[in-house]
Amino acid sequence: MRVIVLGAGVIGVTSAWYLTRAGHEVAVLERNASPACETSFANGGQISVSHAEPWANPSAPWKVLKWLGREDAPLLFRLRADPAQWRWLWRFMLECRASRSRANMIQLLRLGTYSRECLQQLRKELGLEYDQRCEGILHFYTNEQEFDDAIEPARVMRELGCERHIIDRDEVVRIEPAMAAIAPRIVGATYTSEDESGDVHQFTTTVAKRAQSVGAVFRHGVRVQALRVNGGEIDGVEVAREDGGYETLRADAYVVAMGCHSTALLAAAGIDVPVYPAKGYSATLPLIDPSKAPVVSLTDDEYKLVFSRLGDRLRVAGTAELNGHGLALNRTRCDAIVRRALEVFPGCSRAELATFWAGLRPATPGNVPLIGESRLRKLFLNTGHGTLGWTHACGSGRALADIVSARKPEVDFRFLGAAS
Repeated sequence: MRVIVLGAGVIGVTSAWYLTRAGHEVAVLERNASPACETSFANGGQISVSHAEPWANPSAPWKVLKWLGREDAPLLFRLRADPAQWRWLWRFMLECRASRSRANMIQLLRLGTYSRECLQQLRKELGLEYDQRCEGILHFYTNEQEFDDAIEPARVMRELGCERHIIDRDEVVRIEPAMAAIAPRIVGATYTSEDESGDVHQFTTTVAKRAQSVGAVFRHGVRVQALRVNGGEIDGVEVAREDGGYETLRADAYVVAMGCHSTALLAAAGIDVPVYPAKGYSATLPLIDPSKAPVVSLTDDEYKLVFSRLGDRLRVAGTAELNGHGLALNRTRCDAIVRRALEVFPGCSRAELATFWAGLRPATPGNVPLIGESRLRKLFLNTGHGTLGWTHACGSGRALADIVSARKPEVDFRFLGAAS
């Protein structure tokens, strides 16, 4: 079949790779000049199956209330006169129920484990290099209550096959000696040795080149205008070219993988998806003393930040700001990230060397992505991955290729349409 993939972030590119390898004729449409220029450009770098507890959990409403009014809050809600935001927030609150949170965590664990296996297979098959590290993810706590609250989700994850082990501060420093400076403040931690980290931009651009080498076509500078609907199916996608012209492209199947920009496109075609942008920030610090920087990827629970060593750089990322589609950098939030990084790892770099980035993560209320067939024939979705797009990319792409090919995916997941 001829398949058009809309979007060349990590989700679109992995979808294109697996669709091409499944024997389809694939064209990828991307508005930017190269792949991975937006949400897949400078994220936290973690392949974090162990981060399966959704944002929407029983403790979330109280944390949000506690953080109201704090410009540097890990989760910042800026209420707007935006019906989509209010609908999303209402659905988010419903997903905070314990039963829903647990069900969503199971979905995220299943997809995450499968996706990590797919990534490892693809890395071996293609000999990929993207500043990857396979030393695991260490999740540390400096708040006693937060650590106590983490024990039960960690137990559930172990029951479901994710080896998220409870460890003490001495074990933290043994696993990652660079944590010695902050060790006296650590009240506990969890460690998942199977998790990984790496540069998502390097990965995505490399896989895009490999996909091209086996037949996929990438068209850059193309802006998707609309999906043409006719008789309950998609019969074309209207695009605007860089030269100012317009054209309608047709295929046997269409895959929407445009992150938070999927929402408006699909709404115009009559499909409502509960995806809202959650702006995340990152700081990249060049290392002036690598011995003082971590090798193991880390998660700082109190500040909701992740740390990943990417070659001679330290990537620090996190926070979420629900404030529409704007990408302006909030200096207060940027400074808070760097301040915490140098507090945890003093001497590894200097604040004035940091470069900053913000990206819009496509979040569903329960954190579970939307993958599979839509109610319109020929139209497939692969969007809504939130903070776990890098973690879930390969599994989502491979499963989506199976669905388009009328095969049952190998992972037990709540897919859209007939594949569910």
